[in-house]
Amino acid sequence: MKTSVTFPSSDLALAGILFTPDDHVDGGLPAVVISHPGGGVKEQSPSIYAERLAREGFAALVFDAAYQGESEGEPRGMENPFQRAEDVKAAVTYLTTRDDIDPDRIGALGICASGGYVPYAAQTDHRIKGIATVSAVDMGSVIREGLGRTQDPAILTALLDHAAAARTAEARGAAPELVAWIPDNAEDLLETATRQFRETFEFYCSPRGYHPRAVQGWVLRSVDQLAQYDSYAMIRLISPRPLLMIAGSEAESAYFSREAIEQAAGPKELVVIDGASHIDLYDKDEYVTPAVARLTEFFGKHLTG
Repeated sequence: MKTSVTFPSSDLALAGILFTPDDHVDGGLPAVVISHPGGGVKEQSPSIYAERLAREGFAALVFDAAYQGESEGEPRGMENPFQRAEDVKAAVTYLTTRDDIDPDRIGALGICASGGYVPYAAQTDHRIKGIATVSAVDMGSVIREGLGRTQDPAILTALLDHAAAARTAEARGAAPELVAWIPDNAEDLLETATRQFRETFEFYCSPRGYHPRAVQGWVLRSVDQLAQYDSYAMIRLISPRPLLMIAGSEAESAYFSREAIEQAAGPKELVVIDGASHIDLYDKDEYVTPAVARLTEFFGKHLTG
């Protein structure tokens, strides 16, 4: 069953969908908050995972981040990592107010960029009893160093200069400057682009994963917030709560999960889905199915009250 819900985060109304098992009658359900990729919305990969977890007996809450999707917030497209983490905490708070949710059995799952935001939020929110990620990415590192850490340091300097100028321009009345998640000339770049870029384009820009509220651009001045953000610097604070990170064996982003697991204190586990790329784990059944099986086992074991 799906129910549209709203809840507050920093005085902004967030739009969510609560998935619950069809056969649920009464009593408090174990629940999982699911947070979407950068540029994504709740109706895409989060809903795929939520629907499957609901079949396994969990409530699952997906939601659009503040400033994005159907949620409130201006300017549209802000990618503030600290607000994104606050949104996760706000989703947990909302679940604790519901009579059909057991407030002592709440976990969280982050996909892609939220594979950084969810562990970051959970470091200091002890209400989150189990923390999991799929295709995790640290957006702070991506902005500072590029994917794969091959970015020329001069690029970050230029980005921060541009972000500072954008703040001043907005203060003087200019419209917020937006950066495309997928550039307008993306089709021209496909032959020489990385696999992750090609598959990101395919997912977001074709019927496979297209949604009209997704990848509409992010506010340039988000750069200075992202650049000072580190998803995993304090990841040891999650312990003794459990951490599960799932990555594809072919994912260019897999090093984030490997390194985060190395830094975490435990209990911790890295699960590698053989043959899967970063984007494959968003929606392809042959890879989502084993990922959900591990998530079901993980949350079933650890959301025990």
